[in-house]
Amino acid sequence: MLESNKRGTHSMDKKLQDELSNFALEMAKASEKQTLAHFREPVVIDNKVDEGFDPVTEGDKGAERIMRAMIEEKYPHHSIHGEEYGKKQGSEPFTWVLDPIDGTRSFIAGMTSWTTLIGLEFEDEPVIGVMHQPYVGETFVGTPDGSFMLRGGQQRELKVNPAANLSQAFGTTTGPDTTFDTPQKRQFLNKFRTSLRNIRYDGDAYFFSLLAAGHVDIAIDAGLQAYDICALVPIIRGAGGVVTTWDGGPAHKGGDILATASQELHDQVRALMV
Repeated sequence: MLESNKRGTHSMDKKLQDELSNFALEMAKASEKQTLAHFREPVVIDNKVDEGFDPVTEGDKGAERIMRAMIEEKYPHHSIHGEEYGKKQGSEPFTWVLDPIDGTRSFIAGMTSWTTLIGLEFEDEPVIGVMHQPYVGETFVGTPDGSFMLRGGQQRELKVNPAANLSQAFGTTTGPDTTFDTPQKRQFLNKFRTSLRNIRYDGDAYFFSLLAAGHVDIAIDAGLQAYDICALVPIIRGAGGVVTTWDGGPAHKGGDILATASQELHDQVRALMV
């Protein structure tokens, strides 16, 4: 059903691709029952760590429970990797990677940059990705055939629009004060932001999707988990972008992530890390 292509990703049987993509969209829509029910409402906030702040709400937990139940009913032999309830090993080479609320800090602050992320891996390679923001009403989708955005009943193809060089580029990152937590990373961030035309902060997964839509040129983040980035890889690639770890490795398992609208910009940003 799926075959490797020359880029090292997988091409997918069209019927299966459509089935799985539509199912991912169904899960994104179903998860709204929990995320929107708790957004901009009084909510209990739990901290998942003893030191620092890693918040979780019933919106996160409830949305993941809905998606996991849907997978277990329709594809009981698929694996699942979710932020809130961990990993379930299946017998087939498909893994659903779920982040029910990416950007929980934004969620509890009433901001609209949080999203629901749904990724699908086949034989350890991300092939389908959905980034859904139900309050704003936007859904970004990446498939082997390309990437598109759904909004208000309309579908629009996504395509990167890279700046000519780093000095003209619009860069983004989420947490400069928390995730750039070593002298080397802070030095790189300083070099990065002084090399750009403009930089914006605190956009979480939205920055990576807006890169695919042609609005920004570079998105970097440090210390991501697989569920933070897996769904975004097909969206970026399908729009013609480049996404790797900072050292050029595969991005979908997490780590320090660099996404750019062109290989030239990718090379220029990586040169700042020397």
